[in-house]
Amino acid sequence: MKELIRAAVVGTGFSAMAHLEALKRLPGVEAAAIVSRSIEKAERIAAEYRLAYAYSSIDELLENPEIRVIHNCTPNVLHYELNKKILLAGKHVLSEKPLALNSEQSAELLQIAKDSGLVHGVCFNYRHYPIVEEARIRIANGEMGRPHLVSGGYLQDWCLYDTDYSWRMDTQLNGESRAIADIGSHWCDTLQHLVGSRIIRVMADLTTLHSTRKKPTVSEGSTFSNEPGQAFTSVDISTEDAGNVLVQFENGVKGMFNVSQVTAGKKNHLHYTVSLGDGTLEWDQEEPNRLWIGKRSEPNQLLMKDPGLLSETASSYAHFPGGHQEGWPDCLKNLMLSFYNKIEHSGVQSDFADFEAGHYNMRIVDAILKSAEEERWVEV
Repeated sequence: MKELIRAAVVGTGFSAMAHLEALKRLPGVEAAAIVSRSIEKAERIAAEYRLAYAYSSIDELLENPEIRVIHNCTPNVLHYELNKKILLAGKHVLSEKPLALNSEQSAELLQIAKDSGLVHGVCFNYRHYPIVEEARIRIANGEMGRPHLVSGGYLQDWCLYDTDYSWRMDTQLNGESRAIADIGSHWCDTLQHLVGSRIIRVMADLTTLHSTRKKPTVSEGSTFSNEPGQAFTSVDISTEDAGNVLVQFENGVKGMFNVSQVTAGKKNHLHYTVSLGDGTLEWDQEEPNRLWIGKRSEPNQLLMKDPGLLSETASSYAHFPGGHQEGWPDCLKNLMLSFYNKIEHSGVQSDFADFEAGHYNMRIVDAILKSAEEERWVEV
């Protein structure tokens, strides 16, 4: 019987718990450890999820020879430090995005990862939906002609009010960019994966709706919630709430996307439209099991997620029969299946975002910030 790959999750927030639940669904993998700043919290989660180990520091975890893989689900400010420690300790690492706080840090991590021979990944999970993969295959095989134009964006509403506050508003903890780095990076990764080409030039206009926000004096609160009745203190905000970006790809495709964390009613609205020579492909993450196919000279089509109707690789992403809906937790599982397959079979062709993709996305964020500041096109 093949030995299980034992993995650990560092962090206990939203993304950490999502990773932990996804790990529990993987064949051949054991979720074995959790790390929290509070040992009491780590022990409680370990008991609830039947994990073998609970730690209050990553240094203790790294000394455990049974743990081969670590999922870094900590706040952004810790990504660089912990990813570096994990690699130097000889462990495979799947990091939440962004890879680091800036491209200088991510460049160093990429070099360490390349030198280590370890498997390294960044959690850009939207490319792992069955319908996204189906669209990628159709673009790659040229059946609808060459892509020439893309558009779309990523819209949320959790920052709409000036009383909405979390650690993500603090540049020391989250970096110099918020909406672009946190959600715009997902759109950029997904579209680069779709059209098979990198974004090489950007022109950006960014905006901050609330230049000051009310931070709770008792607790920083949660990223996706707002507790009423709290006392507040006003804090200055320098990161963007929204933005519009023109993009140019290396293969000649042009386009635009907008991001917003202040658009009421849009909870997690990542969407794209890809215009090709003889058709259009359109997808919305909030309705992830449908691919709209636009035609000029024949009726438009709506392809529903059904393994029997998808291409071979897209079908492998669909784990349930047609009519059974699959969503965000399932695409996260697909990312991990690809990641752990790479660990078991080093020579296999993988489709997850590695540290090279994570570093390039940091360079895109840097270029967008520079473009907005200087009001001009900037090369990535």
